[in-house]
Amino acid sequence: MSRYPYKTIEKKWQQRWAENGLMHTDLSNADNKYYCLMMFPYPSGELHVGHGRNYIIGDALARLKMMQGCRVLAPMGWDAFGLPAENAALKEDIHPAVWTRENIKRMKEQFYRWGVVYDWPREIASCEPEYYRWTQWLFVQLYKHGLAYRKAASVNWCPSCQTVLANEQVIAGACERCGTEIVERFLEQWFFKITDFADALLDDLDTLQWWPERVVQMQRNWIDRSEGTDVDFLVTDSDGRLTCFTTRPDTIFGATFVVISPDHPLVDGLIGGSEREAEVRAFIDSERARKLSGDARNEPGKEGIFTGRHALNPLNGEEVPIYVAPYVLTEYGTGAIMAVPGHDQRDFEFAQTYDLPISEVIRPVTGKSTLPQAAYEGKGILVNSGRYDGMTSDEAFDKIAAWLEEKSLGKRTTNYRLRDWLVSRQRYWGAPIPMIHCGACGTVPVPERDLPVRLPDDVEFRPRGDGKSPLASSAKFLQVACPECGGKAERDTDTMDTFVDSSWYYLRYVSPNDNERAFTADTVGSWLPVDQYIGGVEHAILHLLYARFVTKFLHRIGMVPFKEPFARLFTQGMICKNGAKMSKSKGNVVSPDPIIDAFGADSMRLYILFAGPPERDTEWRDDSIEGCSRFINRVCRLYDSRKDFVNKSLNIQFDPTALEGAEKALLRKTHWAILKVRKDLEDTFHFNTAISATMELANEMSAFDPHARLEPGSVGAGVYAFAMDALVRLLAPMTPHVCEDLWERMGHKESVFRASMPQADEALTRAETITLVIQINSKIRAREEIPAGEPDEKLREIALANPRIQELLAGNPPKKVLVIQNKLVNVIV
Repeated sequence: MSRYPYKTIEKKWQQRWAENGLMHTDLSNADNKYYCLMMFPYPSGELHVGHGRNYIIGDALARLKMMQGCRVLAPMGWDAFGLPAENAALKEDIHPAVWTRENIKRMKEQFYRWGVVYDWPREIASCEPEYYRWTQWLFVQLYKHGLAYRKAASVNWCPSCQTVLANEQVIAGACERCGTEIVERFLEQWFFKITDFADALLDDLDTLQWWPERVVQMQRNWIDRSEGTDVDFLVTDSDGRLTCFTTRPDTIFGATFVVISPDHPLVDGLIGGSEREAEVRAFIDSERARKLSGDARNEPGKEGIFTGRHALNPLNGEEVPIYVAPYVLTEYGTGAIMAVPGHDQRDFEFAQTYDLPISEVIRPVTGKSTLPQAAYEGKGILVNSGRYDGMTSDEAFDKIAAWLEEKSLGKRTTNYRLRDWLVSRQRYWGAPIPMIHCGACGTVPVPERDLPVRLPDDVEFRPRGDGKSPLASSAKFLQVACPECGGKAERDTDTMDTFVDSSWYYLRYVSPNDNERAFTADTVGSWLPVDQYIGGVEHAILHLLYARFVTKFLHRIGMVPFKEPFARLFTQGMICKNGAKMSKSKGNVVSPDPIIDAFGADSMRLYILFAGPPERDTEWRDDSIEGCSRFINRVCRLYDSRKDFVNKSLNIQFDPTALEGAEKALLRKTHWAILKVRKDLEDTFHFNTAISATMELANEMSAFDPHARLEPGSVGAGVYAFAMDALVRLLAPMTPHVCEDLWERMGHKESVFRASMPQADEALTRAETITLVIQINSKIRAREEIPAGEPDEKLREIALANPRIQELLAGNPPKKVLVIQNKLVNVIV
């Protein structure tokens, strides 16, 4: 064939896989189980080839694991609530439910056409009451265990999206979804107490050995545990005290001023009625306005202002000035720091700006200090520190902390950057928060028997603009009887952050139709944690951190036997176009439909997998898809041109050790390709190099002379049939349609994915001879064909005995002979 009929073949096998339930798995047996999960997508539009990398890698892996004998669970669903879908619906002037379900239908069609197969009877969508009933149940459980609470808080408000955003959803002072600059509001909000699990979330990162290190580090940095001491500085001319958190109590003798956040609760008491009050308040007001800009959020200003008040250093009794400055954050520590400019660079720069004293109290054990040019931030030996002089930093840490505790002037403490998870959203398209506000009983949860609290579809879903959810406009939704006293009450009108929906969905797949519980505990205990999770690194903090938190909560209350949801994590790189991530706004999206029309789904799959190491970003090249199409057609011709020999020779037995010449070379290349594919896909998912190995095998098969070697029943025909069988099975996970078809044409009744991956004999992969490269002073001077596996001393002898080398040495002894086994010898003269 000049070109295989991909349209007919792909349609045939897509229908066959759907009819036969290729990926449907009975979870009653968890022997050799493999839970392969792709992060479920937002159904906010069509998929492009950039999205395809995630799902095609996952599909290829699931198919590979099936062929390795695993019982594979590969489900799919839809992260269907939240701002992405709602904003798109608003733009199109269509109800979010209609928009979402239309997109789900379209995206399922795309998966189907790509040959991406899931266990579709397990499909879930977070916007369906059957699912969000259990999201609400999760909220209630957190509330009952004291981990969901409501408080008035200063929050990030997006004027465009008309909702609150968590800190993690603000990028450079702007909404991560629409790019609008956020503003500050003070609202009653619901939070999850994720900080209760800060230590577990941090410490258990050490158990995630199969997660990318950069993701682990990102989570470490976000949680950011700091162990130190709270130190009380007594405010002069008052009974008050400022508590400062420090990780370096050993530097306390070098504290020459104190800095507090502009939002610190003691600011009013410090400046109230003073001659500096107006000036300080004007500074604070200007900083509050400035901090909403992107630059200020990325890098707080180093400006500050003296309050006119002083405090006493508790160790040496010296009076130090109190400043207000934005580089001290209210949400970290106590919102106040003891400033040690000699040993903290931020304090050093601040002290230089305002001509404040800089004292050296730590000297390095070896080498020179960076003072006075810059702060010395390392540990060392204490100086200018009274009775602590000569101690190491670690010794002084303990002794100073103990003295402060003894004198009731401080205590050891631990602080975290991590803040509680703000889950309230003032939008329509989300799971309603299942709480009721009663004038007599206070705030009470909706009884579990009354869940789900259904999202009404007959309300105006556009944002109100007054800080309240559109649900507040529906009297039918709002008015309810209190479940405790029966009196008049009102529902909470906020909806949940969409990350709540995705924090537990991996549990629901095992029992998606269970109407009695969120998940069947026994099955979850057998099939989880997820063996392999695949998705984008952009979810390294938000989704993955929240999913870990929910799993740890469920483990704490005895509902799951594991502490971590995902045993292995793979974060694929992006496919870029014109040097940038694909997006409609940039006009660089590549649609898969024209590619599939022109070359077939297998060609697109092969190119996406072959484009480069899957963990790295790669540039899309339109012309490269043709090369992948040519290779698939070549594989088809390797079978079609010799199919009679192949089909009649698949079961020919031969002695591998008795082969010679071309038969031996083809058998060696076949076993080498099998071994290479297995190693490349074992843990790293390097489909690109695995595909290269199959291309090398195809080259060897093309060079195999059919007229001299393929007589029916001959050993040569048997070797070629063995190679063809291996090539089809090795390529099957990557190009499933064409390989399934070739497998059937080779006489097999069962799917190729019910067959096993071919096994390699490593002994047969080794070459009998090698080409030894011989250099003089690193320049190639000769080559020799020699037996493989010779010891280094033998290689040295062969090199020095080579006539060309002897001629160039002219009787002079070499200074040194360097040997790289089975590769080269470098003679140094």
